[in-house]
Amino acid sequence: MSTSSGIDASFAGRAYPATRPYEVGREELREFAETVGAAHPAHSDPDAARALGYPDVIAPPTFAVKIAQMADRQFVTDPAAGIDYSRVVHGEQSFTHHRPIVAGDRLEAVLHVDSVREVRGTAMVTTRNEIRTVAGEPVSTVVSMLVVRAAG
Repeated sequence: MSTSSGIDASFAGRAYPATRPYEVGREELREFAETVGAAHPAHSDPDAARALGYPDVIAPPTFAVKIAQMADRQFVTDPAAGIDYSRVVHGEQSFTHHRPIVAGDRLEAVLHVDSVREVRGTAMVTTRNEIRTVAGEPVSTVVSMLVVRAAG
């Protein structure tokens, strides 16, 4: 059953397989922190991070979106889902962190399509990414709402 925006509403409740492992790099975290204006030294200086009890530099909280978007790609590029990405607008995003992301982490994400609903011809799709280490330790939960406008 498709919405008027073309999304297959039966995707609600679907979970995709875990993404392949992604290794978080120290330089990548430093660059991300600089880009988003996160100036705390724990994002770029291993000694500062260790002084706070972390094994290496830590990610700014919004870094988790990078991992989540890799998992989201499974859904938005799935032809059966019926998403025309040119009509997608990012609606909302929330993060629940179970612990900081640390340089050297090997992370994977499992994408859940929690709901697909239609409001006046526009699909509202809520996804949830459960980000964990490859050993299964929970790291972050990222919930997003995608707004998919109807064609025309």
